[in-house]
Parts: sequence; C-alpha cells; structure tokens
Amino acid sequence: MNYQVVALDLDGTLLTPEKKILPESLSALKKVRESGAKVIIVTGRHFVAIHPFYQALELDTPAICCNGALLYDYREKKVLASDPLQAKQATQLIDLLDSYNVHSLMYADDAMIYQEPTGHIVRTENWARSLPESQRPVFRKVDSLRETANQVDKIWKFALTGNDVVKLQEFTQIVERELGLACEWSWHDQVDIAQSGNSKGKRLAQWVESQDLSMNQVMAFGDNYNDLSMLTSVGLGVAMGNASDKIKASADLVIGDNTKPSIADVLNKNFDSKKLIK
Repeated sequence: MNYQVVALDLDGTLLTPEKKILPESLSALKKVRESGAKVIIVTGRHFVAIHPFYQALELDTPAICCNGALLYDYREKKVLASDPLQAKQATQLIDLLDSYNVHSLMYADDAMIYQEPTGHIVRTENWARSLPESQRPVFRKVDSLRETANQVDKIWKFALTGNDVVKLQEFTQIVERELGLACEWSWHDQVDIAQSGNSKGKRLAQWVESQDLSMNQVMAFGDNYNDLSMLTSVGLGVAMGNASDKIKASADLVIGDNTKPSIADVLNKNFDSKKLIK
C-alpha cells in the first residue's frame, strides 16, 4: 500500500516515558516528509502542550488535539475546526464533579485550568517548567471552575485523573447516562470528557478527506483507548507494545514499546521499499 499520511499519537506512542522523541523516530519521520507524505499529530493534549514536539518534527500540517475536539493550525495560530462543549454542558459536568468529589483539568481556549492541584497537574506543570519559555503550556489556577467555565470562549475537554480508577469508571458511566457526553480513557488513570461525537478517528478522517486522500492511505500509531477510533479506521493501525491487550487486538500490527525505535523500524521498511509486511 502506498501510504500518504502518518498519524501519530504522542504520549505512550511517539514519546518515551521521559517525554522525548527518539532520534530514530525523528530521522524516520523526516524521511517520510521528504518522500512527499504527510505527518500529522493526533493527540489528547491541548495545542498549547505540544509545541516542543511539533517544532522538533518540523511539521507544516495542522494538529488534531483534545481527542479530536479541534484541528489547530500552528502556522496561522488559529483553530480550523472544532466541536467544543457548550457552557451549560460544562457547568452541568462541573456540578457532577463537585457532587462526587472528582478533580479535573479543564482544557479551554489557550490554557489548561484547574481548581485543585492534583498529582497529575503538578507533574505536568513541572514538565512545563523544564521547557524554554516559548514552548511552555499555560496553566491557570482558579477559585471556581464553574465561574470560569462561563467566562472562557471555548471548552475543549475535561481531563479527570485519580488513583481510584473504579471511582472514575463509575463516574464516567454517570456522565454518559445523565449528560450524554463522550468519555474516553487516554491513560490507565485518566479519562477525558468532551462533546459527544468527537474522536481522533472522526477528525482525522475529515482532515484526510480535505487533502483528497482516503483513510486507506493512512498509517496510524497509538497505544490507548482514545486511539481506537483511528487505529480501526485507517489502512494500517499500529499498536505499541505497551498498549493494553484490547488495543493490540484491534490493531493491524503490534510493535515494540515506546522506549524502542519500533516506529522508526516500521516507517523505514515502508518508505524504503514501499512494501510493508503486516
């Protein structure tokens, strides 16, 4: 198959546990771009939190962020397409969060906003401080998420984390039943809540179609449940070795984990010989 697009999840996939891109991946992806194919980031992250990776990859494509809630153009610094939460939906969700004592990080406009500094937030802020100032994502601590939700322009998603995974699972069932919002797991202890209908696969398909290409011409790499919608809808869905068994079972190909140059191996085979053995 002559693949024309390589779609990449970041955390747990392209990035190592230290949030680095392996030099082998950088080299292979440069070769992909030089061949004329397109490379696109498809992530659960806010667009303000992917600067170092976007720049390291030297991309000119837009980025699919917040699990498909928006398509962001880095060159023009603007949102090209989006399906955000409505303010009423956000406040209803915040009321539920308060009722069940679940903490969250609200991805809105160009910042990530929180009321209580959970361990996940502290770790992410520490990572952000290690970056050059021009690449640091914006975090804002507020007294009330509910009040802030009515003051921002767009709300992309809420990220919920916690050690009590069973509690998070039960809470997402309540959210789906009472609010009809989309709940997708992006890490073993993190679930993302966004507008119903949003997904990485849906937004990727829209962008691919805009390029006069088909999803059969796409090779996608992922490791978690929020990647399933794209892994199962492209020509070649590749699961990382660190993915769960369900993700691996849904993929066309399973490779090594994100500490090994496995992505580079797949790309080099394909873009060297134009032949890829599944």
